[in-house]
Amino acid sequence: MSENIYSAKTLISKNDRALFKNHRSYCIWITGLSASGKSTTANALELELNKQGVHTYLLDGDNIRSDLNKDLGFDANDRDENIRRATAVAKLFVDAGLIVICAFITPTNSIRKKVRAHFPSKEFCEVFLDTPLAVAEQRDPKGLYRKARAGELNQFTGIDSPFEPSVDAELTLNTVKNTPKECALQITAFLVRNNIIPLQN
Repeated sequence: MSENIYSAKTLISKNDRALFKNHRSYCIWITGLSASGKSTTANALELELNKQGVHTYLLDGDNIRSDLNKDLGFDANDRDENIRRATAVAKLFVDAGLIVICAFITPTNSIRKKVRAHFPSKEFCEVFLDTPLAVAEQRDPKGLYRKARAGELNQFTGIDSPFEPSVDAELTLNTVKNTPKECALQITAFLVRNNIIPLQN
């Protein structure tokens, strides 16, 4: 950071902002292979929380790359920068008093640790969608695995770029046995248990 840049102090805190919403601010970081169901689960979760009057925002990997991060490629450095920027945006939403739902592959445990380090432990959870590669390839809604196997797509996660199963996730959800809606309900139950959102009557 430049020595001429100073952090601006605000008079209203994230706790003040969260009080208006009747729930705590929080970051839910959903990780998993391509086609594991991250976006579908994130959307199902946001819909469920919206029904309960929870103020949310969803950050999806594809949407971030189509605008904020459209200048980035897919080599290792650009992938790290993609996650760094997404994390910075998620922090702003948490500071605004929202529950932000982030759906990003985030392929390695070291990258996930870097994301986690930006949030207090009481404001962050990692959700790992545990999906076997064979199942993700069978789903392949965007045809990306087919392209990767044919050599048309390089450094694709799970094929010629590594994906490490999460070792620190607060929630590990089996997306073979559970639908996206069922996963969303399990995440919602976790938020209630940890007093992030109130129990519905």
